[in-house]
Amino acid sequence: MHKYYFGPAGKPIDYRGDMIGVPRFLHEMGLNALEYQAVRGVKISEDKARKLGEEASKYNILLSLHAPYFINLGSPKETTIQASVRRLIDSVRAAYWMNAYIVVFHPGYYKDTTPEEALKRAIKALRDVEEYRKSLGAESVWLGPETTGKTTQLGTLEENIAICREIDKCKPVIDWAHLYARSLGSYIVDTSHVIEVIELVEKELGTQAVKPLHMHFSRIEYGKGGEKEHHTLAEEEYGPEFEIVCKGVVETGIDAVFISESPVLEKDAIVMKNICTKLCGVKCIDN
Repeated sequence: MHKYYFGPAGKPIDYRGDMIGVPRFLHEMGLNALEYQAVRGVKISEDKARKLGEEASKYNILLSLHAPYFINLGSPKETTIQASVRRLIDSVRAAYWMNAYIVVFHPGYYKDTTPEEALKRAIKALRDVEEYRKSLGAESVWLGPETTGKTTQLGTLEENIAICREIDKCKPVIDWAHLYARSLGSYIVDTSHVIEVIELVEKELGTQAVKPLHMHFSRIEYGKGGEKEHHTLAEEEYGPEFEIVCKGVVETGIDAVFISESPVLEKDAIVMKNICTKLCGVKCIDN
């Protein structure tokens, strides 16, 4: 039976208190996932990370971790690549401490290089992260290159699949809003598009890549260069439609982690859960 997980990207907006208390807060709301945000740097101590992991386990919250934004594995500058690798290594270590199952990261940019060269550099750099993960004994932690929302960014679905073909325990993280924005609103507008994405990932990388498939969702505003700003599910002038995404997920029969990147985080995670419950039934919600 396929299972779905729902939760926010980071500390819930209505939560007041230490991060350690978030798993209980989410559990009491009826949510069962949390993507810990290390987007400004990996600053959590080992002790605190382990305590967070213990609380997540106690309340059946599936943990993931988002690595710092300041990563560019495609840069022609070796110093930039090495700094990016260090940030990813820090992220893998913290994820291992807290028992987060995947490290989500933006692969980089095309600035001062070609997409082809940026992709080659990223794969080469990730081999160092792969080696570190092995030396740490953290093979349980997946690497998750996220589909990016700007046309200047490395991280199309095809590029992320290419990365994961070369790197062990790697699977793409699908940000549906980014796919929509990068296509200037022409993709992820029909259930068939969602199914196409999922089937491509599974075909190229195998069933483990969709057991579960880690996903981000919000509505999004875009311009000629792609992503501009994330919006709530209530702001219906922006796309994509979550019903389309959930329907496609249900039809493929995969396991799924839905992380809300809406400005109202956990509130829209609940909205997403309710929509999927109507489409799939309570059997799909793993509480």
